[in-house]
Amino acid sequence: MVQTKRMYRCQSCEETYVSWSGLCSACGEWDTIKECVVSRNKFGTRSERVASELSTEVLQIAEIQSPNVKRLETGISELDNVLGGGLVKGSVVLIGGDPGIGKSTLMMQLSMAIAEEEHCVIYATSEESAYQSKMRAVRLNSDVEKACSKLYIIADTNLDNIEQAVETHEPSMLIIDSIQMLHQSSVEKPIGSTSQIQQCCMSLIHLARERGICVCIVGHMTKEGLVAGPRMLEHMVDVVLSFEGDRHDALRGLRSIKNRFGTTLEIGLFEMTAKGLHNVDDVASFLLQEEHEGLGSIVCPVMHGSRCLLVEVQALTAGTLFGQARRRATGFDSSRLTRLTAVLEQHAGLEFVDQDVYANIVGGLQIREPATDLAICCAIICARLNMSLPRSVAMYGEIGLDGRVRNVPHREQRVKQIVKRGFSQNIVPITRNEGGDKNLTYVASVGDLVTFIQKNGISIPSNNRLSDGEKSGFNGSV
Repeated sequence: MVQTKRMYRCQSCEETYVSWSGLCSACGEWDTIKECVVSRNKFGTRSERVASELSTEVLQIAEIQSPNVKRLETGISELDNVLGGGLVKGSVVLIGGDPGIGKSTLMMQLSMAIAEEEHCVIYATSEESAYQSKMRAVRLNSDVEKACSKLYIIADTNLDNIEQAVETHEPSMLIIDSIQMLHQSSVEKPIGSTSQIQQCCMSLIHLARERGICVCIVGHMTKEGLVAGPRMLEHMVDVVLSFEGDRHDALRGLRSIKNRFGTTLEIGLFEMTAKGLHNVDDVASFLLQEEHEGLGSIVCPVMHGSRCLLVEVQALTAGTLFGQARRRATGFDSSRLTRLTAVLEQHAGLEFVDQDVYANIVGGLQIREPATDLAICCAIICARLNMSLPRSVAMYGEIGLDGRVRNVPHREQRVKQIVKRGFSQNIVPITRNEGGDKNLTYVASVGDLVTFIQKNGISIPSNNRLSDGEKSGFNGSV
């Protein structure tokens, strides 16, 4: 039997009180204590059930017994790879992404894959009708009615009704799409408020723990790229996944930001098609399926978890039409582009004061690895000098503020991948154990990079670029 009790909670630090007070004694904030309703049933309050799972006993690490963690394989290899082998029973997964990126499509494919293995799945949609969800399922699999007989859909925004459906059908997995549209009648706050989102998330966490089911929650993203709602939401769940990519491009990336049951280094790659998301097995061939040779274009091997991907880096420089030159980056942090442009001005003899600089990672991926610094600088130099490198050139390396090229991890794997793909001229950072590989050219600074471009580059005539006299006066010295 559910009972309710009125209490007072600080909106700043979440400290609770039995009576109202103007000052919160825990955080020292004024006028932050508000009245709230706390649910209580025969099992005790939710906070009491959390405390019951903990222990005050001090144990040696050798005395602690490791539980047998049971995983539920999703049937989607890229998703299993990111999760560390599958969904852990009793865990809560939060997935966020921009509107239209494919979050609902991925969750529907996940629910259908689990249901095809004779596991009961409840898909709770709070933004669409049940008919709209069925239309998406039929589009992904026309035989969904026969293949997924244990897939149930509930279109409701009341979490109490969803919990009742879980109690009735006893599913193996519950999908919430999305948590920002849920509410509980015991919380007297509007839908989407911080209190509602936090209380609904707490209820879903305890529901997963008590019944041993997998709960997947879809979350909206803010314009800053964070999950909407309290930041505590990411701390409460077990796994946080970010669905990345350009919705106008076919490639999608699923990155693990937090994972209590595995590593956060892996990334899953999907191709969006009319039939839903498909696993991308050979990413290098997928990203380089078109001719990449051109002005200001270079290939760079980057690491995504345990896999090496070959991405194309493009750059463009143009005379600025405004008072201040612009720096725009797509696929990586814009501050890195500003820093690398300043390094080229200081240590390579190039001037970008009156030049707008644009850089892009082809494919819609978000690259955070500093190994792309050398390729970005090479693309900028080629664009500024109006020169292009042959298609057989690839490079990687990190560039410091002093203009030197620094080595990055996984050297052997990167070299193996670019040589395997037929790149015969590869620019790599110089190391102490420098070998005599004929496919490798070693550089120590951006000055060496400029020298290589001048010797191997192909000039492209253009009236909007540097004149022959300007090029002859450029020596590329540090």
